[in-house]
Amino acid sequence: MKNSAKTKVALVTGAGTGIGKAAAKALLKGGYCVVLTGRSIDKLEKAITDIGGDQSNCLAVACDVGKPDAVKKLFTALSNKFGRIDVLFNNAGMGAPAIPMEDLSYEQWMNVVNANLCGAFLCSQEAIRMMKAQSPQGGRIINNGSISAHAPRPMSAPYTATKHAISGLTKTIALDGRPFNIACGQIDIGNAATEMTERMAAGILQADQSIKVEPRMDVDHVGEAVLHMAQLPLESNILSMTIMATNMPFVGRG
Repeated sequence: MKNSAKTKVALVTGAGTGIGKAAAKALLKGGYCVVLTGRSIDKLEKAITDIGGDQSNCLAVACDVGKPDAVKKLFTALSNKFGRIDVLFNNAGMGAPAIPMEDLSYEQWMNVVNANLCGAFLCSQEAIRMMKAQSPQGGRIINNGSISAHAPRPMSAPYTATKHAISGLTKTIALDGRPFNIACGQIDIGNAATEMTERMAAGILQADQSIKVEPRMDVDHVGEAVLHMAQLPLESNILSMTIMATNMPFVGRG
């Protein structure tokens, strides 16, 4: 079933849980057909049910976004179902154990690089190809940068390095996409209440080596922010947005 050009289509990576699931929910409620991808088809199918989707407006595709062949299959499935792509939210990501950098294995480093950076690159490549070729031409890519695109947490070299790299990728896509009506922006998220941040509620290592509980915010607020970025006319672009728990220790010298 391919929708008419009047129906907008969004792809969310890492959509089975957390921020990705919240973004898929907001986009669906905003009138988008949504393709949800992640490594677990069971989590994706449960997410579709949880957000109120069905076979007419959602598609679940299992994919490891760090693998080129898997990403190509993902976009083939998207094209076969919906025929176009208007929004790509590059959200899939992971971290490495919080241990000294010199103790990380090459495999641990590359797992994060493949998921966080290569995944965003590969999905953007395929999205750009579709966006250039479709009619009407163009679309929007939104990259999940994280607060770590600006400042590291202790012992987070792989995660922080890839998130800084996402900022460069975002700006490059925004520049190279201009002639083809392709906009690209970045959302930097701090302490959304998801499975990944549960340890912050129990206490997390700070820059001064103390352990402190950090405030978190409702993850649905992030989903709504992604929808706001997505819904802008393509003549306008939010190049960078930071959304964070108001009282988290980011602004200042802490």
